[in-house]
Amino acid sequence: MSNHWPRIDYLSWRETCSALHLYLQVAGKYRLAHSPWLNHSWTATFYVTPNGLASSPIPDGPGIEILFDLREHRVVGRSGDGREASFALGQTTVAAFHAQFVQLISKIGGTAAFDGSPNELPNPVPFREDHRERPYDRDAVQRYHEALKSIDRIFQTFRTSFLGKSSPVHLFWGALDLAVTRFSGRRAPLHPAGIPALPDDVAQEAYDREVSSAGFWPGGGGIDYPAFYAYAYPAPNAYRAAQIRPEAAFWHDGLSEFVLPYDAVQSSADPDAALMAFLVSTYEAAADLGKWDRDLLECSRGRPGQVRPPDAERQKAAISATGEGVERQDGTPKGRYRLVVDGVEAEMTYSRAGERLIIIDHTDVPAALRGRKVGERLVRQAVEDARRDAVTIIPLCPFAKAQIERHPEWQDVLQRS
Repeated sequence: MSNHWPRIDYLSWRETCSALHLYLQVAGKYRLAHSPWLNHSWTATFYVTPNGLASSPIPDGPGIEILFDLREHRVVGRSGDGREASFALGQTTVAAFHAQFVQLISKIGGTAAFDGSPNELPNPVPFREDHRERPYDRDAVQRYHEALKSIDRIFQTFRTSFLGKSSPVHLFWGALDLAVTRFSGRRAPLHPAGIPALPDDVAQEAYDREVSSAGFWPGGGGIDYPAFYAYAYPAPNAYRAAQIRPEAAFWHDGLSEFVLPYDAVQSSADPDAALMAFLVSTYEAAADLGKWDRDLLECSRGRPGQVRPPDAERQKAAISATGEGVERQDGTPKGRYRLVVDGVEAEMTYSRAGERLIIIDHTDVPAALRGRKVGERLVRQAVEDARRDAVTIIPLCPFAKAQIERHPEWQDVLQRS
């Protein structure tokens, strides 16, 4: 197996992991104290780099940047006027780390004033009072960083296929999770909050819009192994019963989230594809069951050096590439509509429930065709055929149902109770 997806044994390095988590909280609290609030707590996060985890510029003094160099095992601070300071990561206490970090900020011209207690941890101990000796496993930290680089690469690629509001790929030091979040564009009900050592208004602001979110934990917080997670807020009906890929993914009742063990990805024949399947299938479950406007929000996956064509051009290209457009293959008792664009096929299947009734049961639009209104064209053709043939439609497929609900002028073909 490529070392780009190294093995991670959480139980063997959990004390080091806990220490690194708390050190990131110290630096994160400094960044949070000096940065204007950005929606959904994006003010606070760190970002994966080739050498470790970095802040973006912090508006304190001449401008400050913090890097946790996980290759050389140092914390490095740089300022906008050229000053630089650093200290080694190693076996120490949180209190000693806190003191070294405060000294570093002062050396490079910053103001080391920030809240002194951890967040999102049960029974938090203030940083200055945490004198328990913590180990530091350099090899485990490097494996963790190597895994983060691979995960970040797949998360970044996944992010390119969404035109709606999306978070950066970033690491939240509160729960030590690398995450990426998509938004439907609609408001969400007030979140119940109640997260340990986190103000309720922070949690409620973070979830004031509908989301589909995925991320990675190194372990802890209810699971003793590294894992990927995915959830929707608010979770639509039947979300937990959705068919998620790959097979190793499952619904975790305790967390109320989908979980995919890191080991299942790391040991698979194609780790990149396994993780991408999890990201896509969990998002599609949230979007379809939550009736997101997928045609408006999605596009094909980004490629280096290729500009995404405007939607008008994409629709024009789709029509010219398919000649007569949507093809219908009618059978008994099943049939389908198909549309081929640039050699890629999309389909919508249906079943006959009588001479004058069809049930649309599934729509499959590959990622390469997202954003081209391909799914909408399939449904539109089914509606036009139903009118011509005096047939009524029951749209059991969530995508088809959402399309018809968004087009009141199509609803004359629906079966009426």
